[in-house]
Amino acid sequence: MKKAIFSIVLVILALGLRAEELKSPNGQFTLQFEVKEGIPVYQLDLNGHAIIKESKLGLELKDASSLLDGFTLANVSTSSFDETWKPVWGEVKEIRNHYNEMAVTLDQKSSGRIMVIRLRLFDDGLGFRYEFPEQAKLTHFVIKEERTQFAMAGDHTAFWIPGDYDTQEYNYSTSKLSEIRGLMEASITPNASQTSFSTTGVQTSLMMKTDEGLYINLHEAALVEYACMHLELDDETLVFESHLTPDAQGVKGYLQAPCHTPWRTVIASDDAADILMSHMTLNLNDPCVYDDTSWIQPIKYIGVWWEMITGKSSWAYADLPSVQLGKTDYSKASPSGKHAANTDHVKRHIDFAAEHGFDAVLVEGWNEGWEDWFGKSKDYVFDFVTPYPDFDVEGLRDYAKSKGVRLMMHHETSGSVRNYERHLDQAYQFMVDNGYNSVKSGYVGNILPRGETHYSQWMINHYLYAVQKAGDYKIMVNAHEAVRPTGLCRTYPNLIGNESARGTEYESFGGNNPDHTTILPFTRLIGGPMDYTPGIFEPDVSQYNPDNGSKVNTTIARQLALYVTMYSPLQMAADLPETYEKHMDAFQFIKDVAVDWEDTKVLEAEPGDYITYARKEKGSGNWFVGRTNDEEARTSRIHFDFLTPGKKYVATIYSDQKEAHYKTNPKAYQISKFVVTSKSELNQFCAPGGGYAISIMEVSDKSEVKGLRKL
Repeated sequence: MKKAIFSIVLVILALGLRAEELKSPNGQFTLQFEVKEGIPVYQLDLNGHAIIKESKLGLELKDASSLLDGFTLANVSTSSFDETWKPVWGEVKEIRNHYNEMAVTLDQKSSGRIMVIRLRLFDDGLGFRYEFPEQAKLTHFVIKEERTQFAMAGDHTAFWIPGDYDTQEYNYSTSKLSEIRGLMEASITPNASQTSFSTTGVQTSLMMKTDEGLYINLHEAALVEYACMHLELDDETLVFESHLTPDAQGVKGYLQAPCHTPWRTVIASDDAADILMSHMTLNLNDPCVYDDTSWIQPIKYIGVWWEMITGKSSWAYADLPSVQLGKTDYSKASPSGKHAANTDHVKRHIDFAAEHGFDAVLVEGWNEGWEDWFGKSKDYVFDFVTPYPDFDVEGLRDYAKSKGVRLMMHHETSGSVRNYERHLDQAYQFMVDNGYNSVKSGYVGNILPRGETHYSQWMINHYLYAVQKAGDYKIMVNAHEAVRPTGLCRTYPNLIGNESARGTEYESFGGNNPDHTTILPFTRLIGGPMDYTPGIFEPDVSQYNPDNGSKVNTTIARQLALYVTMYSPLQMAADLPETYEKHMDAFQFIKDVAVDWEDTKVLEAEPGDYITYARKEKGSGNWFVGRTNDEEARTSRIHFDFLTPGKKYVATIYSDQKEAHYKTNPKAYQISKFVVTSKSELNQFCAPGGGYAISIMEVSDKSEVKGLRKL
C-alpha cells in the first residue's frame, strides 16, 4: 500500500501538477503557481495573509482555439536579479531593482503551441506577463480578450473610477467592492463612444484597503504595442478579470510572435506609505534608451493657460461670425479682443518668468485654426506651424532667449492622430528652429479615424511613436488626454509629464472633490508623474469670468503642498502673474520648491484622507514638506528625523489659519519660521480641504537663525 501511494506521488510530480513556489527577496511575499486541470493558476500571500486568492491566467483568441486551458507544465526556471540604477529625474537619486523570478513554460499539446508566464516577485509586490516565443504553430494572432484574474480575499474598500475607453478625468469614488455596480449604475451615463461601457468595470491603477489594514494596488507596467487594461468585477465572487480596450473593429490586440504582453502588477503592504514609495512599476520597464540625456531637464513653468480655462480669455483669435470655417484669411479677420496668445501678453509672462526664476512659459492658442475647431465639433485639424497674426514667433523666440527663458510649445491634435503623425517631423523641426525644447500635446475629442478610442492598441502605439520621434529632435513631451502612465518614463525619460487624470482645470469646471489629491498619488501616480498644474491662488473663478461660478476646492496652503505631494519633474505655477503679485509671500514657496529630488520620505499616509511627503532637493541639503488633506479638519504630527543629525535648518511653514476652510475661507493662510533639527517635532492644524507646505533650508550663517524660535 505504501509503495502504491509513493508511486502515485511520483506520477503527480512528473506531470507537473504540484504547486511551484516563489518567495520575495525578503521572504514576506509567497507566490504559488500551478496547472490545475490544464488551467494555469496563481495565488499571492503577504506574511501569511491572502492578497490574491487562486486566480486563473490565459488569453482568448479570435478565430483560433484559446490559450486558456489544455496546458501541461513543460519547464520551470528560477533566477534572482539585483541592481541599482539612477533615473534621469525622479523622486530619489537611485532605485534598487531586486527580485526573484520564475519563468513557467506551458505546452498546449492539442495545438502544439507554447506560452511562457514570467513572474517577478519583489519586496513590494508581484509583476507577471505572458510571453510567446517564436514557434511554428503561433505566429500572427488576434486577441479576443485577456482573461487574467485577480481574486480578492474580501470585500475591500476601493478607490476607483469607472471603466472608460476615452477618459480618466473622473473624481474618485470610495466604496466597498460589492457596492461598485450600484454606485456606477446610479451615477454614470455612458458616452456615445463607450460602445461596450460596463457598469462593473474600473480603471487601473486601482487602490484598495482590506478590513485587516492591508493595502493593495492593481495596475500594469510597460504598456507597449498592446491595449490598455481595465478590470471587470464579478460581484458575487469578488474576482476581477482583465478587460482590454477594443479597437474600431472590436478587436483587443494584434500580436506577432515572438512577443509579450505588458506586466500585470500587484503592490501590497500593511503600510500605505510603502505603496507610494514602490518603484516596482519603473523597475518592470526597460532601461533608458538614450546614451545622452543631458537635454532632458526638469522644468518649472508658468503659462498662458488658466485664463482660457476660466473663460477670461480665448484660444481663438477671431469671433466665429467673422470667419469662414476652413477658409479664413486671418490677416483680414476681425480680432475678438480676448485672444490671450498675443505678443505683448506673452512678453509679460516671459518677464515674470525671468524675474522669478522660472524655466519656461507655456502658450496655448498661438496657432491658427481654433475657430474652426470650436465651430466644427472639434473635427478641425491643425498644422502646428502657422501662428496667428498677433503672435510673433521669431520675435518672442529672441525675446525669451534674451531673458534666459524658453517658450513651451502646445500641440492640440484635436484627436486627429494620423494628421498629427503626418506633421510631426515638420512640427518638431519648427520647435527646434525656434528654440522650443518641450511640448504639451493634447488629444481632446473623439479619435479620428472614427471608431478608435484613446486607449486601444492603435492609440497606444501612437503615443509612444510621438515620444520616440520627439527623442530624435531632443524634445521633451507632456501628453494630455493620453493613456495613463505605466512606467515608460524610465525607458523614455523625455516623457517628462502626463495629465491622464482629472487635473486642476476641473476646478474651473465645477471643482474637484476635496479628497482628490489624497487619492491620486495612490492611483494615477503609481505609473508616473502628473502635470497636475497646481498653484491656484484665486479660488473664486468668477473673479476672472463673471459667468463662471466655479470654486477651487482647496485652500492656498494646500495649493503649495501639491508641489511636493503631486510628484512631477514638470511643475506649473498655473495662476495669473497679477494674482501671484498679490500674494508674493506665499508665492515664495513656489519659487523655492525643487522639481528634482535626491530622496523622498512618506511621513503620513492614508488614501482618501491625507498624505504628507518630505523630499530632499537633488544637489543640495534643502528639504521640502507637503501635506494634502481631505474635507475633514485634522492635525498632522511629524518628526524631522529625516534631517541630518547635528545640523540646523530654517523651516518656513506655510499653513492654514484656524478659520480656514476650502469652501468658506480658502485664502486664510499664515507663514511662520523656526529653527529645526533632526530632533524637532511638529503638530500642525490642517483645515478642511487644506494642508501645509514647509521649506527647510540648511543654515550656513548664524545670522540666519537670529531671533528665530526652535521647534
